[in-house]
Amino acid sequence: MRELTDPEIRAAFLNCSKGEAKRLNLPRELAEQPWSELDFLGWRDPQAPDRAYLVTEIDGRPQTVVLRASSGASWQARRSICSLCVTTHTGGVSLLVAPLAGPAGRQGNSVGAYMCSDLACSLYVRGLCETGTKIHESLTPEQRIERLRDNLAGFLTKVRGTEQG
Repeated sequence: MRELTDPEIRAAFLNCSKGEAKRLNLPRELAEQPWSELDFLGWRDPQAPDRAYLVTEIDGRPQTVVLRASSGASWQARRSICSLCVTTHTGGVSLLVAPLAGPAGRQGNSVGAYMCSDLACSLYVRGLCETGTKIHESLTPEQRIERLRDNLAGFLTKVRGTEQG
């Protein structure tokens, strides 16, 4: 993924107003992110821990979404699998919900997915971060990266409300 700037990220929100995008907290250390190792940049808002965001590029265009974390539940201590990177965690997966883009989102419609709570999927599939729980997979790192990208694109398609079927 190429390095994105603050204005590029804010202009790319699919599911919030321009005013909301202008006010939200971006990571302070954008320039220090390992951009070449990322398929998406994900972060939690330090002032609102139930809010998360992710930005990626699809077809050369940045796309950013607002996510809301579900409230902590007892099941989070169980082993769970991220639906994006298919990494297994014990207590490190959260249900993150995104309002749909456009009128459907303003009416309260949303889509959710179980994702790594720290949004470090790109690092997990590359073996740059470990969860402590290792399940053998026969896929190569390149195939795991491709699967992550496909799963992320599918999720963003749902957020945009352009899913076929």
